Amino acid sequence: MNEIFGMTDLDTISSLADIINDKELSEITITEGGRTITIKGKKCIPAPHMGMPPIPPMNGGAPVPQQPAPAAPAKDEANGGNIVKAPIVGTYYRSPSPDKPPFVKIGDKVKKGDVIMIIESMKLMNEVQSEFDGVVERILVSDGQAVEFDQPIMIIK
Repeated sequence: MNEIFGMTDLDTISSLADIINDKELSEITITEGGRTITIKGKKCIPAPHMGMPPIPPMNGGAPVPQQPAPAAPAKDEANGGNIVKAPIVGTYYRSPSPDKPPFVKIGDKVKKGDVIMIIESMKLMNEVQSEFDGVVERILVSDGQAVEFDQPIMIIK
């Protein structure tokens, strides 16, 4: 490089500054022979905004329709039924509110897509839909119980 670091070629430094402005770069750094030069432009890259995501308004405890990632279907080898697992960590609720009937009870027929429970996570009520057609054979957790991701919740045969 035409002796940039010896500062004898101000034309080269000026050319680099023009490149920064033309390409809208915030800076350019060149290292040669153990020496480094950095030329900064007027434009700075803004730091990413790290604010909190907007919080949706609560609507009096009514479920907010959500589509959590579906849990992988599993089989109950002992009984031949399908295991419904928690798609997220949260609190299991069997009904939309304490004064409403449960979504499903043991012996109820369900179709794929029917809402079978709510899992509250981070103050959001997530409706969980059945991935199977069948009859609810067992419910493995209690109403209001904390559940972990992928924890078996019920068996549909």
